[in-house]
Amino acid sequence: MLAMNQKAQQTMIVTQKETAQQVESGELAVFATPSLLALVEKTAWQSIASCLSAEQTTVGTNIVLDHLAPTPVGLQVTCHTNLTTIDRKRLVFSFEVYDEVDLIAKGTHERFIVNRMQFSEKAQQKLHQK
Repeated sequence: MLAMNQKAQQTMIVTQKETAQQVESGELAVFATPSLLALVEKTAWQSIASCLSAEQTTVGTNIVLDHLAPTPVGLQVTCHTNLTTIDRKRLVFSFEVYDEVDLIAKGTHERFIVNRMQFSEKAQQKLHQK
């Protein structure tokens, strides 16, 4: 069951695969903002996935992210999420991401509960509309 202040965390080691160079979001070998965003979405999604019915999933709809500090390859990063708002099918999470030295990011992430079959069908319909 979904509950306010439901918390979760995920930890990973930054590898070359997650750098700005590799994901082509910049030139430096540091933890890329798109990779950081993926960690936030994964943490939020997995934190509530077991609370949904088999027919349901969530999709990300909004993110406000302040990327505050660089993280080099080899450091561990940990994302903490907290479910702060449940408004029918709208879920809002606050998050903070730390490396082994600093707070490196903070913000909010919004997800919506959807029917997985209907959502997939709606997406597939676009193939016939082009």
